[in-house]
Amino acid sequence: MPQQAEPRHSPNYALSQIVLHWAIAALVIWQLFFTEDPPENRAGAAVQGFWAEVFSSSHLWAGFAILGLVLVRIAVRLRRGAPAAVGGEGRLQATVARIVHLLFYALLVFMPVTGILDYYFHLPTGGLHELGEPIFIALIVVHAVAAIWHQFILRDGLMRRITVPST
Repeated sequence: MPQQAEPRHSPNYALSQIVLHWAIAALVIWQLFFTEDPPENRAGAAVQGFWAEVFSSSHLWAGFAILGLVLVRIAVRLRRGAPAAVGGEGRLQATVARIVHLLFYALLVFMPVTGILDYYFHLPTGGLHELGEPIFIALIVVHAVAAIWHQFILRDGLMRRITVPST
């Protein structure tokens, strides 16, 4: 039986992890801020109906893409691991970071699954799906503020880990 590779801790994420991170982030932003309110139909503007349909259906397809990409991301994370904690990071800060990342992973699976169950199987998960949106937005704000704090206040190189791949 082949041995499973132990996760390695390099200073930065691998290119595959970086691409997955930013692709999923872009799709989540699309879902939260661009597909919920498609253009309104106006009298005499037949094209508006087409674009409303494009925006509406893109929510479904982006949800499937997010679910697929996050499952790949989890598999890559289990195989490759993650960079070690930033030096000088306190215990509380490290714990909060772990919790936020775990909540992100949970929501990245939960949101598409509840949306699929509601839309395709007509199960009563639509309310749960909608409940996830403000939680997602709050997590994004916390994540972005922490990244900005690390980049411009602490200047500890944390942002480099998710923008420059390890070798």
